Amino acid sequence: MGGQAALSALDATMAGLRIAPMASPTAHPSSSTSAPASFAVFDDDLDPAWLALLSEASALAVDTEAMGLVHGRDRLCLVQIADARDNVCCIRIARGQRLAPRLQKLMENPAIEKVFHFARFDVAALGEGLGIAVNPLFCTKVASRLARTYSSRHGLKEVVQELVGVELDKQAQSSDWGRVEELGEAQLAYAANDVRFLLPAYGRLQEILEREDRLELARRCFACIPVFSELDRRRFGSVFEH
Repeated sequence: MGGQAALSALDATMAGLRIAPMASPTAHPSSSTSAPASFAVFDDDLDPAWLALLSEASALAVDTEAMGLVHGRDRLCLVQIADARDNVCCIRIARGQRLAPRLQKLMENPAIEKVFHFARFDVAALGEGLGIAVNPLFCTKVASRLARTYSSRHGLKEVVQELVGVELDKQAQSSDWGRVEELGEAQLAYAANDVRFLLPAYGRLQEILEREDRLELARRCFACIPVFSELDRRRFGSVFEH
């Protein structure tokens, strides 16, 4: 896959998603949630217009999909990004691809906080796959463990359902993401919705952490995540276990 190919303009009535105009057709996502402000799918990297659009944000929700959970063995396949204005995009990463300069510029922009759920995995995947050193970052899973001490359920679905009031469909979670050029409707909807509701959850978690005097502790935890991600990449993920 070369260049910035993406979805053609579609009504996507079954999807409930408004699709941003793009160069070449592919499947469109389906979702029971309301339509995002705009939705785009790119090959290899962001285009200049979307880089400029997303660079205006103070915080971005980010997620990744890979062939599996072992960095170095299981390649990075998809990167999803959403801003607070509900602009959502997916970047399909080609087999053997090692660089995405515009994505890297965005992820390493010190003025934009990148919000992940279980950032430890995503930061390692972006580093291993594309040489990206994410900075700065916020992890809603770590934040949930520090803020929602009344619950033992800290998965994305549970966090979003409680704090945002949206029930995510996780049926496409275990998928063959390696067939990036043939991603189906359910996969695209899953990928898009996994980032669309992260920023509202991020806002609520910050409120709870601040109220309980744990926000500074959380930020110190987030600063450690790149180290844990590096340990995972180098097969030292259990070095702190007793």
